Amino acid sequence: MNETPNYKIGPITLAPSVLPRHGWTYLFAAFVSIGLITFVSIGQAYILNENLRIPTSQQGTISGNLVFWTEIVTLILFIPAGVLMDHIGRKPVYIAGFLLIALAYALYPLSRSVGELTIYRMIYAAGIVAITGALATVMTDYPSERSRGKLIALTGFLSGLGIVVLNRFFGGLPHILAAKGFNGYDSGLYTHLLIASFALFSGLIVGIGLKSGTPAEKKDRPALRSLFTSGISCARNPKILLSYSAAFVARGDQSIIGTFLPLWGTTAGIALGLAPAEAVKKGMIIFIISQCAALLWAPLIGPFIDRWNRVTALVVCMGLASIGYLSLALIGNPHEPASILYFVLLGIGQISSFLGAQSLIGQEAPKAERGSVIGMFNIFGALGILVITSIGGRMFDTLSPKAPFIVVGAINALVMLAAVYVRLRYPGYDAKDIDRS
Repeated sequence: MNETPNYKIGPITLAPSVLPRHGWTYLFAAFVSIGLITFVSIGQAYILNENLRIPTSQQGTISGNLVFWTEIVTLILFIPAGVLMDHIGRKPVYIAGFLLIALAYALYPLSRSVGELTIYRMIYAAGIVAITGALATVMTDYPSERSRGKLIALTGFLSGLGIVVLNRFFGGLPHILAAKGFNGYDSGLYTHLLIASFALFSGLIVGIGLKSGTPAEKKDRPALRSLFTSGISCARNPKILLSYSAAFVARGDQSIIGTFLPLWGTTAGIALGLAPAEAVKKGMIIFIISQCAALLWAPLIGPFIDRWNRVTALVVCMGLASIGYLSLALIGNPHEPASILYFVLLGIGQISSFLGAQSLIGQEAPKAERGSVIGMFNIFGALGILVITSIGGRMFDTLSPKAPFIVVGAINALVMLAAVYVRLRYPGYDAKDIDRS
C-alpha cells in the first residue's frame, strides 16, 4: 500500500499531503500576519496624539477601552470562525482576515472621534479573529509531530521578524513624511493606506499558495452542531484545559506588549518634551527591542520543545515569561540604556509563553475538530486580553506604566504552577514518542 510521502522544508518535516509550496506560503503568512496586526498600536498612538489630540493622561484608559471592544468582538467570533475553518477550510477564512485588516487600516486615520475609532477597531477585531485563528490552525495542520516545536519556533521567529521589519518600516513612515514637509494628518493617512495595500497583497499570496480544504475527509468531519461544542467537550483532557489557561495569559502577554509598551515609550517621550512623531518613534524602538529578543530566542528554544514533554516545556516557558514581565518593575525611565536588558527579558518571556502554549494545544487538539478547539483556545486568549488590558489600562494611568506588566508576570507564575501539577498528575509522553507511535 502506497503511503503519502512526508515532504520537508529545511529541517521541518511536513504532515502527509502538505506540499512544500503550501509550507513556504505558510511561512510568508507567518512573517506578515502578526506584524500587520501589531501595527495598530503604533498607528493608534500617532492618531491619538496627532489627529485627535487626546491628553496623554487619558491615553492608557482609551487604549484599554479600545482593546476591550476588540476582545468583545473576538469572543463572539472565534468559535464561529473555528467552525467555519473545520467546515470549509482554512484558506478562505485567512483571506477574509487580510481583507478586513486592510479595510480597518484604510478607515483608521479618517477617525474624528474616539467613537469612530472604536467602530473601526471592531472591524480590525474581526480581521484579527480570521488571521490569528487561521494562522494557529494551519500551524497545527502542517508539521509532523516530531517537527511541531521547530515549526512553532520558526513561526515565532518569523512573526517577530515581521513585527520588527513591518513596524520599523511603517512605524517610521510618519516621521519620514513629516520631515519631507507633509503635515501630521497626511503623514498618518498615507502610512495607513500603504499598510492597507500591503494587507491586500498578503491576502492574494495566501489565496494562491495555501492548501485548500481541511485535514479531515468530509465523511470524517463531525456534525456542524458538535463542532460548536467540541472546544468545551475536549477540555475534559487536562492538557487541553491547561493549554486554555496558558492561552489566557499568553495572548494577554502579546496584547500588553503591543498595547502598552509603545504607549509607555510614547508618553515617556512626550513627558521629556519630544514632538508626537518623535515620541512615537522612541516608543516603537523599545517595542522593537523586545521583539528582536523574541526573534533570536525562538529558534534556540524550539528544538528543546521538540525533545521535552510538552507540559514540561510549558513549565519552563511560563517561568521565563514570569521573570521577563516582573523584571520591568526595576525600570525607572524606559529610554535609559540600562532598561534594554529588561526589554530583552520581556521579549524572551513573551515568545516563550506563546511557544509553550501553541506546542501543547497543537499536540492535543483532535484533527477533525482542530479549528473549533483552537477557536476555544483563542477565546481563552481573548478573555485574557479583555481582563488584563481593561485592568491594565486603568493601572497604567492611575498607578504606573509598569503595573500592567507586573500583573501579567504574576499570572504567568500561577499558570506555571498549574503546569507543574498537570505534569506530575498526568505525565504522558515526550513528543518524539508520540510521533514514533
